[in-house]
This record gives sequence, structure tokens and C-alpha cells, in this order.
Amino acid sequence: MTALLPASVVVFLAQAPPPAPGADRGEEFGKTSPIALVVILLLGIATALLIRSMTKRLRNVPESFDPPAPEETDGRTPTDTTDPPPAPTVDTPSPRGRSSPEG
Repeated sequence: MTALLPASVVVFLAQAPPPAPGADRGEEFGKTSPIALVVILLLGIATALLIRSMTKRLRNVPESFDPPAPEETDGRTPTDTTDPPPAPTVDTPSPRGRSSPEG
């Protein structure tokens, strides 16, 4: 058992000391925090501007898209139009004088 004692002492002495608190994070730890803060602030400002813009646009939207009630109209029914019917279409002959698409 005395032979194991010096070997255990050598193993104990050969172990590396524990790292200092925070030393295992590396040099780059914490350097992205200011960049992330700027990105988050820019996203917040963009969101606020979008909400402000949409609020202005929503004020112009009517309360209802339903057609007005009959008593509110000027007496015409929706099918009562004074527009003339569309003109009939006329087939024009092709430049060669043939009307078939075979050419």
C-alpha cells in the first residue's frame, strides 16, 4: 500500500488548477451585448413607427363595409343604372383577308 501513496500524490500534483470564475468563457464573451442592444432598440423603434403609421391609416377606414340602407340612398335600386349597355364587339379580318386562324 505504500507504493500507491506516491503515485496518488503524483496524480494529485499533476492535475491542473481549477479555472478562475469566468475564465472559461473566453476573450469574446460579452462583446456582442452592445450590438444586440442596438439591434433590439432599432427593432423597437421600427415597431413603434409601424404602429403609428397603421393607426393613421385605420382612421380612414369606414366603420362598416355594408351597403347603405335603402332609406339612405337617393331612390335608385342597386340594379337601376343609367349606364348604356356595352357596345358589341366586331371581328376584324386579318391583314391577308382570311378570317380563319390557320393562316
